[in-house]
Amino acid sequence: MNIEITKLPVLQFLEKQIANSLDESDVTHMAYPTRISQTLGIRIVEIGKGTATVEIDADSDIHGNQQGTVHGGLMSELADAAIGTAHSTLMNEGESFASIDLKVNFFRPVWKSTLRAVAKPVQSGNTVSHYMCEIIRDDGKIAAIAISSVMTLRGKQASGR
Repeated sequence: MNIEITKLPVLQFLEKQIANSLDESDVTHMAYPTRISQTLGIRIVEIGKGTATVEIDADSDIHGNQQGTVHGGLMSELADAAIGTAHSTLMNEGESFASIDLKVNFFRPVWKSTLRAVAKPVQSGNTVSHYMCEIIRDDGKIAAIAISSVMTLRGKQASGR
């Protein structure tokens, strides 16, 4: 029995992934779920064109720093995952992207919480786009805000990425 592979746009693939309706033949040109998200337990919970919301169950007993709170690096990775996922929904086959920068401001500590990172574009350009991402604790308070610039790569620049 031959299974016909269906190469979906990233947005459609992730919509089906969230709805738990992917067929074994459904693929996209980017790697989802990403290895780092699998390792850390980051989940995509909402997706739209240029937007994404991801979650992680953060616990200082697992993800803690020397002060006993959730490490800022985990929140930085969560923001980067949300921003990268948001930008990937705009990529066509043969395109890729690279982060240019990531700046995170931390506002409140986290000990144990389902953290929700909500990424949306501030400015979308043909080559460089700018995103903002709020990281929200499960009590509704903002733990951190990240901003990032992302460059879309095409042709030879995208090859092998």
